[in-house]
Amino acid sequence: MNSAEKSALTISSAPEYILDNFEHTDRIAVLVLNREFGETIQRIINAQKAASPEFQAWLRYKNANGSDIYIGMNPLKKDAATRTKEDIESIKHVYLDLDHGGSKALEAIENSSIVPKPNYVLNSSPEKHQVVWKVEGINLEEAEGLLHAMVREFGGDPAATDATRVLRVPGFANKKYDTNFYVEARRESTETYHLRDFKLHIDSQDSLRHDNRARREPSPRTNLSQSEHDWAFAKRALARGDDPEEIIGQIAEHRAKS
Repeated sequence: MNSAEKSALTISSAPEYILDNFEHTDRIAVLVLNREFGETIQRIINAQKAASPEFQAWLRYKNANGSDIYIGMNPLKKDAATRTKEDIESIKHVYLDLDHGGSKALEAIENSSIVPKPNYVLNSSPEKHQVVWKVEGINLEEAEGLLHAMVREFGGDPAATDATRVLRVPGFANKKYDTNFYVEARRESTETYHLRDFKLHIDSQDSLRHDNRARREPSPRTNLSQSEHDWAFAKRALARGDDPEEIIGQIAEHRAKS
């Protein structure tokens, strides 16, 4: 099999996907989210353990019982206990979550001359895709500026523009639908890219302005209590796959300022 043939493989194995995207010793966040029961479990472990038969058997059990499976796409520091920006060790991936536009949005990316060929395209649900590029030599600010630039250029979920975002894992069922939809990943490239390979206008202040704007914007006036507002915020954040401890911290910070 030549290199061109190898780069067009469909990957349905979670261990293969994990070990192709991370070093064995990289510490990564694995998120297990059950929306029906409001259960969120996060495990921060090295990639070798995440790909191990024992851990994968536990993930399959949780998935079969209604939980969605996600991983953080950037390794965490050796002493990290949470998945915040301060915990990120290095930037290894940038990505787009194409929740609108489906095949047309994906075609625009694959025919574009301003971004390189993706390493992986995940078919995450009907007409929805997650697009992943391996990168090196990019810092957190540059990565988030690039994520914002790609969302502006190609569309996609603007919530998926932070370096701590979790994405789906091939081989597991998407549990957001009545019928199981099993996630697959198509490998399109084996290259590792640099910032210069993305010919987009990148505003390094994008993520900073986004974070500040989110903090400044007041919540709409309603008759809900503060606790009800907090619970509504927490449910939305959990549905996005945000870290529960980070959500608690954001609620506490908001209450302190209000």
